Amino acid sequence: MIARTHDLAAITGLVIVVVAVSPLPPLHLATILVAVLANQLGGIAPDIDQPTAPFWRNLPVGGIFGRFIGKMLGGHRFLTHSLIGLVLMGFLAHLLLVFLQPIMPHVQIDYVWWAFIIGMVSHLIMDSFTKEGVPWLLPIPIKFGFPPLRKFRITTGKGIENFIVLPLITVVLVVVCAVYYPDLVDLVRHRVIE
Repeated sequence: MIARTHDLAAITGLVIVVVAVSPLPPLHLATILVAVLANQLGGIAPDIDQPTAPFWRNLPVGGIFGRFIGKMLGGHRFLTHSLIGLVLMGFLAHLLLVFLQPIMPHVQIDYVWWAFIIGMVSHLIMDSFTKEGVPWLLPIPIKFGFPPLRKFRITTGKGIENFIVLPLITVVLVVVCAVYYPDLVDLVRHRVIE
């Protein structure tokens, strides 16, 4: 999937989880803002193994780092697209959040961490619908996809993704926001600590 599909899938996954576990305890506004950012970073994080990923293109010497990191991680859709990669990146994200906690005293890092993980899981799920599939059970070198027959899966960046998948995710996000509008308003109005 392309970056904008992953971005939209990540925020949709986050909204679905938020309404599923509602009501949330009071949250600082800083927590909500950092959690949304973490969610979006989680949505693209598995692609750090790809030198041409938007993450690397937006850094001044990102291409050089991207090639090095990509080779170190085994290439695209290898370690970072597996359950082992999810655990490792989740662990590193937690260490980073603990390290940054002193400069973000009002940020409840557990919620930020979960937002990051939801973004990562959404990435792996979305890539499971592509022809390439995802090696969920690495070190077992089998790439799993849905549907199981590769010929029925999506080609990244092509018409089905752009004209069916992306609009479908948008509709899901809009419907969830519309149906759970009172819960979302309650979260923002009554459960946000400024």
